[in-house]
Amino acid sequence: MALFARVRKRRAGLSRGLAERRTRALAAIAAVTTFAVLAAEIAHVWRRGDAPMPAEADDVVHAAEVAFGQTVQVARAGYRGGSRRENALLNLLLAFTATFVSARASTAVLRARGHFGPFRDVVAGDDHIHHFVPGIAIAFLAGAVSIVSRDERLDPFLAVPFGVGVALTLDESALLLKLDDVYWTAEGILSIQITLATMAMISAMTLALRVLHRGEREVLEHG
Repeated sequence: MALFARVRKRRAGLSRGLAERRTRALAAIAAVTTFAVLAAEIAHVWRRGDAPMPAEADDVVHAAEVAFGQTVQVARAGYRGGSRRENALLNLLLAFTATFVSARASTAVLRARGHFGPFRDVVAGDDHIHHFVPGIAIAFLAGAVSIVSRDERLDPFLAVPFGVGVALTLDESALLLKLDDVYWTAEGILSIQITLATMAMISAMTLALRVLHRGEREVLEHG
């Protein structure tokens, strides 16, 4: 029996280590993809903007600063030129992504050190309060305000807390499905898969809405 228990414990440890490596690998892929998109946009603006190309620049660092500054201006102009629906989806995507990354990073630090700056695990009596609890409350509150107000001008702002709440909830979706604390186990990978799938869906919706909006301008306004 003791040998069997040791074998089970060893297998559980190996499974947990594999799950953590998969988690880090998925997070790294998401981070690299995001950085690649940003770098590609900066390079595109660099080629078409006022900054000299690296091979022609006397000060490459200054040229990079100019290119980055123009990229920010492009993003701002694009945001101002977008519709409320487009901006609401974009705010939702950015808030969702930033919250998911922050939640994963902070929980990893909390697990390793027991604290993350001033933050600690939230406990009520003997119960650990998981972050899906405030996530559900934040998402419900933002959605309720949007429905009750019926003011579309608020939607781009309400999309931020809604994205935060949804990210906090989906980050622990495996726990909700399994009704067990599987956050750092192999089964917990399901949370990351669901979250990444949701991010991809929101990104696709944002892109599709922008494409359709341009099509409306060309066909309906000039037809």
